[in-house]
Amino acid sequence: MSSVLRGPNILKGAFVSVDSQGVTKTLSFQFNPANLKRSLKPQMVGGEQGDRSMAVRFKGAPVQTIDADIEFDASSGLDNSMPNSIENGVYSQLAALEIMLAPSCAVVNKINSQLNAGVMEVAPMLAPTIYFVWGKNRVLPVKISQYTITEEQFDADLNPIQVSVSASMTVLSYSDLDSSNHAYQQYMVYQQTMESIAAKAYGSLQSSGVNQSQIT
Repeated sequence: MSSVLRGPNILKGAFVSVDSQGVTKTLSFQFNPANLKRSLKPQMVGGEQGDRSMAVRFKGAPVQTIDADIEFDASSGLDNSMPNSIENGVYSQLAALEIMLAPSCAVVNKINSQLNAGVMEVAPMLAPTIYFVWGKNRVLPVKISQYTITEEQFDADLNPIQVSVSASMTVLSYSDLDSSNHAYQQYMVYQQTMESIAAKAYGSLQSSGVNQSQIT
């Protein structure tokens, strides 16, 4: 298990789930991932070979995917005799991750009751909005594509006490969300923040040895 980013003064990454009733559940990472793998694929049209008349245009925000390896370890809880660690190891954290990907039993039972009552068309179950939190400048609505879970050690009751979770997710942008959705607004905050931070990185053409006339 990695010992990276375990200091007490470092912000913790997290998943935050918000359901349709506005109920918020936060699962902070016990240890921040040592690295994040991100990919961005632009959505553009134009510029294709053989069609010189069409300018390159944006279709929408780039498709961004994030992969992160998250670790949970019950050792400190067991050493300090914390009741949840003694009873469940890290199974409660693992359960919290898994439950984000499933409708609640209450919702399933409600839909079954409607079907049994003769309701012919039932709307698909609404998933919660999930945010991936990685510092104050990156709070991103995401769709979790997959968890790969490796349970590495167990207690006497076979509760996992060391777990590695590889999480794959796709960022939901303004191209994917309705403008009335809070997640849409949050993505816009994220992009506006990026634009502001990016402005501090730009230099002059002269420092690159290029004249303005060469590119305009």
